[in-house]
Amino acid sequence: MNYLAHAYLSFGHQDILAGNMMSDFVKGNKKSNFTQLVQKGFTLHRLIDQYTDEHPVTLSAKQLFKPQVGLYAGAFMDVVYDYFLANDQQVFAAEDQLAHFSETVYAALQQYEPVFPEKFSPAFQHMRTHNWLFHYRNTQGIEKTFEGLVYRAQFLQPPIELLPVLEKNKDFFQEAYQQFFPDVIQFASKQLAILLNE
Repeated sequence: MNYLAHAYLSFGHQDILAGNMMSDFVKGNKKSNFTQLVQKGFTLHRLIDQYTDEHPVTLSAKQLFKPQVGLYAGAFMDVVYDYFLANDQQVFAAEDQLAHFSETVYAALQQYEPVFPEKFSPAFQHMRTHNWLFHYRNTQGIEKTFEGLVYRAQFLQPPIELLPVLEKNKDFFQEAYQQFFPDVIQFASKQLAILLNE
């Protein structure tokens, strides 16, 4: 899952949101520097990622990216899920709803700035300045996200044109999202309930 989905799957819980969004930037024993609830957000993030990677729909859909990006296909599929989530009329019926959700997430995360992992701080500033969460709604935003992934990937050589893969197979990816996302909502909700009751 990418940023928008992880934010959405935090279900409005601020500490869980903070952990969910920072998780990839906190390694090893540094996790113990955070509160128990933020650590539960780290755990939820990992559980969501594992569930997503192993889901049959994801395994099938990411094959369309494999010819160009190989083992990185899952990361690009995560972005595709964010694109369809941002455009899901049952979740964000209008642009202003997605805009409000995005600003709410940024404001919530800002409260944790004193404890941001070193590499998350610049990422968050870029996220907020360029309004990543909102711009997953349009193909220009997705294209920039694809380009960023290619640039940061150790074993990929830019430029690699990946937006045509999404555009050519849009109906297929839409169906994949519609099959997968209700499952991950149910899974994440159940896992969060277990974590909060531990």
